[in-house]
Amino acid sequence: MFTDANTDLQSDVHDSTATPIVFKDVQLDGAIKKAQDKLLSLQHQDGYWCFELECDCTIPSEYIMMMHYLGEIDETLQAKMAVYLRSRQNEDGSYPLYTGGAGNISCSVKVYYALKLAGEDIHAPHMVNLREWILKEGGAAKANVFTRIALAIFKQIPWRGVPYIPVEIMHFPRWFPFHLDKVSYWSRTVMVPLFVLCYFKTEAKNPKNVDILELFVTHPDKEQDYFPNRSLLNKFFLVLDKLGRTADPLIPKKIRASAIEKARLWFTERLNGEDGLGGIFPAMVNAYEAMLLLGYPKDHPDVVMARKAIDKLLVVRENDAYCQACLSPVWDTGLGLLALQEADKNACRESMIKAYDWLKSVQLSDEPGDWRVRRPDLKGGGWAFEFANPHYPDVDDTAVVGFGMLDSGLPDLDESIHRAANWIQGMQSKNGGYGAFDADNTYYYLNEIPFADHGALLDPPTADVSARCAMFLAKAIAQSADSSDPAIQQRNVGYQKALDRIINYLRKEQEADGAWFGRWGTNYIYGTWSVLLALEQTTVPKTDPMYTKAVAWLKSIQRTDGGWGESNDSYEDSALRGKFDISTAFQTAFAVIGLMAAGEVHSPEVKAGIDYLLRKQQDDGFWNDPCFTAPGFPRVFYLKYYGYDKFFPLWALAKYRNELNKP
Repeated sequence: MFTDANTDLQSDVHDSTATPIVFKDVQLDGAIKKAQDKLLSLQHQDGYWCFELECDCTIPSEYIMMMHYLGEIDETLQAKMAVYLRSRQNEDGSYPLYTGGAGNISCSVKVYYALKLAGEDIHAPHMVNLREWILKEGGAAKANVFTRIALAIFKQIPWRGVPYIPVEIMHFPRWFPFHLDKVSYWSRTVMVPLFVLCYFKTEAKNPKNVDILELFVTHPDKEQDYFPNRSLLNKFFLVLDKLGRTADPLIPKKIRASAIEKARLWFTERLNGEDGLGGIFPAMVNAYEAMLLLGYPKDHPDVVMARKAIDKLLVVRENDAYCQACLSPVWDTGLGLLALQEADKNACRESMIKAYDWLKSVQLSDEPGDWRVRRPDLKGGGWAFEFANPHYPDVDDTAVVGFGMLDSGLPDLDESIHRAANWIQGMQSKNGGYGAFDADNTYYYLNEIPFADHGALLDPPTADVSARCAMFLAKAIAQSADSSDPAIQQRNVGYQKALDRIINYLRKEQEADGAWFGRWGTNYIYGTWSVLLALEQTTVPKTDPMYTKAVAWLKSIQRTDGGWGESNDSYEDSALRGKFDISTAFQTAFAVIGLMAAGEVHSPEVKAGIDYLLRKQQDDGFWNDPCFTAPGFPRVFYLKYYGYDKFFPLWALAKYRNELNKP
């Protein structure tokens, strides 16, 4: 059991029959005010917040490789990126997918090539160590498919070292085992322009003629093990891959030409202005390079805008630089608002109005969207994750923003709220859960195709996204439960049916120890916080096993310093769930908020977590967590949200004060 040794929180207790009990503590109130004011000061004049979204070293490495592919090298920017890359190296010479993680062969190969392209001396100690680590792991031939495609484009491996990716996929009917509509949005936006690049076997200009043959154990032309067998189904797909290569010369030119044109039309329709194809770096680069390969002049408006979208992702500082994978203004704004609303709605009212006005301006409606393939009759109403991404509204973001609007108490939000709630209700999958961008994206057999060795091809329902939808719908039902309007009553019946199905889904998804897996945040702490916060809005009693088991698990993993922490290692080994070498402020906030949602505000564990947050607050009002503890794709790609250690600890401190103030 934890003690109150670090911070002596006092409360002034008044006669509860006369006035509510008011919890007062100078340190707590001061900490909340300091964090609140600092967060408010970072609001953009247009109303949103957008913090840096750092990823592993693959993206800045790919940016350097893009410059050499094009033969257009910004030496100053390249030098700054090289500084950044050198600073992220592990002690054993490798490059991880997240801070403190084990070396990753694909990331390490890309970084080595990028640094060598940037002019690094291969005899320098950091390059020697990196090369030796790569060779020890089996060499560059063991890198994943996306890395090998990049190496083929730079003529470092033969094209037989990558999967057969026929552009004729564009003509496959929807009933076919593989179809674009059967994979996730991020997969299809990356793949379609890639079909064009791979069909033409495009070649990088590589003006300095840099090679990395020293990274291969066996010469790449003689390598026979580019596709190690993983399963019986994978072996079957490899047989199909070989048959496809054999039959490729027999494909009529007319069919091929029409497939290329269909691919071009598909990705140019979705170019998304200065926010780029899919809003994500790999898709943007593939589209940019594909347009040039198809003969678009460099001054073509689409080409100019596509490059602008790529460079919009750059973070250039005095001494170093890196490239973000995407931008997160809607997500940052939605979560930041929830923290500020918990802190002080009155003091933050002007800022909230400005933020919600901006959010209303970017809410989607009847725009074309890939999600409409499965829900053609559903009216739009969601929000994207980025500044703009109309083809791909995000279920998670929509639920967060909609809930925030409901919680804000501000006027003129009802239309936005119920457009969003109607869309959320309609995006529910058959099992009651929610994916991030599509309904019923559960064609798991596709993870066995050679192209999908990264295991992130799909967008199935997950507990964390589903929990946010439950939180939103439950709040919408509660706020209009007393209405006598038949239309509102009927609407609530639909919301309630969807909510009941979500709760059943979440009950089935709970792990035996009480935790929930976190798909979009690390990991079981994130998943468990998400579900507990949702359950708080429902009528599920706090004696329900979903609550009690989750509470017991969170308490069992609290660290001796009062905080909580979990590494991305738990995606590799579930036995490491809830474990880390250090506590982090935002994961501590997750745990504390989750426990309070379960009715544990007076528990010593919550008190110790609050003490931890108070101790770790910096002079500027924020916290400083160095860790990458959010997956883009578990086991493949990880992110550091720079906003998480700013708004989540504020949210936790404010909720603690507010819960103690309840009569």
